[in-house]
Amino acid sequence: MPSGKTQVNREYAQRIDRVIDYLRGNLDRPVKLAELANVACFSEFHFHRIFRAVSGETLNNFTNRLRLEKAARLLRYSDKNLTDIALDCGFSSSAAFSRAFRSGYDTSPSQFRKSGEIKKSKIWKELFSGEEYLLPMSAEEKKAAFPVRLIDVPERQVAYIRVTHAFEMERVLAALKTMIGWARSQNIFTQGTLFGMSVDDPHVTPKHLYRYEVCLASSLPFECMQGMSQLKMPAMRYAATRVSGDIRKVATATDYLFRGWLINSDYEPEHAPGLEIFLDKENAMDWSHFELELCIPVRKLAEIRS
Repeated sequence: MPSGKTQVNREYAQRIDRVIDYLRGNLDRPVKLAELANVACFSEFHFHRIFRAVSGETLNNFTNRLRLEKAARLLRYSDKNLTDIALDCGFSSSAAFSRAFRSGYDTSPSQFRKSGEIKKSKIWKELFSGEEYLLPMSAEEKKAAFPVRLIDVPERQVAYIRVTHAFEMERVLAALKTMIGWARSQNIFTQGTLFGMSVDDPHVTPKHLYRYEVCLASSLPFECMQGMSQLKMPAMRYAATRVSGDIRKVATATDYLFRGWLINSDYEPEHAPGLEIFLDKENAMDWSHFELELCIPVRKLAEIRS
């Protein structure tokens, strides 16, 4: 009889296999995130990270690679013209297809059709975008450095400032400064929980659309100021780990939560954002060193039968 862990690992793999099969059958059209998340029965919020954790590639890179590989096969083994191949592989035009093919394989579709050879591929250089931020730690070292525990957080009232263009650090820091000043004026800073929340996936969402929310949860009453909103966050279970260090330490801990712990656990993500709780609120503005608790909302993993 297989162990529980083996069954859980297989469940994650089977769900992502469904997505891969679905993508292969629909390369001729744009496939939306919600569609793929529904195929996998995973939350849209965390689907990109789960896909990357299981497959080793980002969803966009994987999809582009499948399209270009299909195109290469058609160029080599069919008589279709470039426009038909472009449309069959999900490109809007032969020009867009040619740009993508040259970018991926460093040769043009026409040249490849004549020679059948790809001398230099750029695709593999793109598979692990963001890897430069990760520390060179073994799986055992990550497990020891970032122990994960489950916490149950009750329903709470939260004040938040939504930051657009949040890739611009100054915008987030300005919102954080405003939130801290407001919380002090309301006499709720000391007992409140200061945290950040990514509404979008920074690995996928275009920079000009990326949003980040600076939040403070309080058990005491408060009045929001202009430019601030309020919401009631439901009770939720989180998988949490603490991290102390620079942005590379934070990135490594986040990567471990998804690629090391989550896909080997008995849990899957809830459809809700992850949290970055500032443990050292007094120094929350100093981003050269972080004291954070990283949290992803989870529920028991349910097996999906075909």
